[in-house]
Amino acid sequence: MVNWAGLTIPLAYLSILVGSLATFSSLYRKRKLAKSISLEPWFGQHLQRDIYLSLLHLEPDPSQEKSPAVPDSVLKAALLQRAAEDIKRILAVRTAKPALANLLARGSVGDDLWQRFLRAEKEMESELRDVVEEANGLSPNWGQSIFQSANEMVQSEITHKKIEELQEQGKADRAWWDQERASIQSKFMKELDETPSTPAATNKLATPGADKSDEDAVLVEGGGPAAAGSKGGTKKRKPKKG
Repeated sequence: MVNWAGLTIPLAYLSILVGSLATFSSLYRKRKLAKSISLEPWFGQHLQRDIYLSLLHLEPDPSQEKSPAVPDSVLKAALLQRAAEDIKRILAVRTAKPALANLLARGSVGDDLWQRFLRAEKEMESELRDVVEEANGLSPNWGQSIFQSANEMVQSEITHKKIEELQEQGKADRAWWDQERASIQSKFMKELDETPSTPAATNKLATPGADKSDEDAVLVEGGGPAAAGSKGGTKKRKPKKG
């Protein structure tokens, strides 16, 4: 015969233990959910998504009998801009995840930051699914290629920004070089002005025929070749004996 009186205490202990664990788990989940909701979002406001949803749910003006609906081309352009913004955020998430995981492993960042990041990842996954569904709703099978087109737009925008940065850097480098060249020229001219000139070099430059005139004077005083020739010409010849 089972002794129910002896089993009462263990059963009561187990029921209290299970109830305590269930209560603790429920409170922990509620606190964790409230904390995750109160966390600041990883990304800011998704303006492109808000514009698309506003255009999609734009109601006609009741004061007009035939209010024109939003054209599909406008909705497609707005959805493509939304997808391009999603591509930028995906690239940001993929770039930040390894570094953030490394910092979390070292204890450099808290768990709150990691929870914000994980929530941003889940939000981006849901956002991508919504964009694909909206694209297929506007045009059949467009959801398979919308992100490819959006990626091309983002890469083109990045390329244009890099070109503009290089042009601005080129202008700055050109201005610096012009200033540096003018400074070098001014220093060089200043050094030329400060260099002393020797008197002998100055006299030679001033009177280039001075040496030649001195040589002529020496030749005249010593008789020179002309005097020697004249003496030989005036010497009397002796008559020959018959």
